Amino acid sequence: MKIGENIVQYNFPTVIRFGKGASDEIGPHLLSVGKKRALIVSDPGLTGLSLFEKIMSKISQQKLEGIVFSSIDKNPIEKNVLDGVEAYKQQDCDCIIGLGGGASMDVARAIALKVNHDRDLFDFDDSKGGDKYVVNDIPYFVTVPTTSGTGSEVGRSTVISDDITKQKKVLFSPELMAKRVFADPELTMELPSFITAATGMDALSHNLEAYFSKGFSPMCDGIALEGIRLIFDSIEKASSSADLESRSKMMMAALMGATAFQKGLGIVHSMAHPLSTLYDTHHGLANALMLRYGVEFNANACEDRIRNICQLIGIEPSVDCFLSHLESLNKSLDMPLNFKEAGIIDPDIDQLSKLALEDACHQCNPISVTLEDFKSIYTKALG
Repeated sequence: MKIGENIVQYNFPTVIRFGKGASDEIGPHLLSVGKKRALIVSDPGLTGLSLFEKIMSKISQQKLEGIVFSSIDKNPIEKNVLDGVEAYKQQDCDCIIGLGGGASMDVARAIALKVNHDRDLFDFDDSKGGDKYVVNDIPYFVTVPTTSGTGSEVGRSTVISDDITKQKKVLFSPELMAKRVFADPELTMELPSFITAATGMDALSHNLEAYFSKGFSPMCDGIALEGIRLIFDSIEKASSSADLESRSKMMMAALMGATAFQKGLGIVHSMAHPLSTLYDTHHGLANALMLRYGVEFNANACEDRIRNICQLIGIEPSVDCFLSHLESLNKSLDMPLNFKEAGIIDPDIDQLSKLALEDACHQCNPISVTLEDFKSIYTKALG
């Protein structure tokens, strides 16, 4: 059986329904647990596609009422969440569907968090131990990914930017996991090449950084390695054509990356996040841009692990060979290699570095990172 052709189920720990047609089960499942009126959180780019119309039509035929909320920025901010909470309450909804890419998932999860909690949203900041404030019920919440990148559909955290400071905040609690994930690779078939490539590089950065993270979790290491193998095996084909098997592998790899990075992420994400908040850079593209520089910075501490990856994907086991392979992959996917190629002209290195240092992700990096390190790497990436 080829991956993605049939629906399979596994729990890790949330229930995941994976395979072609899994999204057809959304309505019947929610009705089976007594839900009748769902807030469907999606992004404005997706709601205009025929794919979205098909999903809404199916849900309607299944007698589940769906209220669409799509006031979401590409890089979500607090206002998106608060507006969604208001819509949930005004429309008397009883469950939430996160439908789309990472932005939709993040906002849907944050809405679920805030519906029954009156505290300021950023009181739940993970870097401050905010999960202790998650004490009330979370509305029934399911996820339906339409991209293969963040893996947020299986996550227990959400990333929302402060409207004023632009700093990304990670809000975390095990209570925020979806009750069920409907991972249907067929939903990715209409994605254009750029989005498939950019989200795929996001998934690669998750798996790589999880594997390099200084935390101890052999299970996450194993999951990350398999995710890395799947991505190198399929990302180029998935990005060049609407091929079900390769796009199924990418969707599975994205799920695996989000599972693996429970162990932690690292410097790449801390450098990518400010690019999104300051320059509205697509998160996957930002990760693709910074990935090679982050791996190079960590090379001395991760040489054995880099060699393991090289052997896994069938290239010469050396740091230099792996860095060249990453550069070649970016080129083949038409991903930028520097700021100039990304269209970021005269970036504010000082502000980027300040925000990167404040970002929590690098706390799990295998090598400690200073403000001067961030400035040096960003400067190297100017092009």
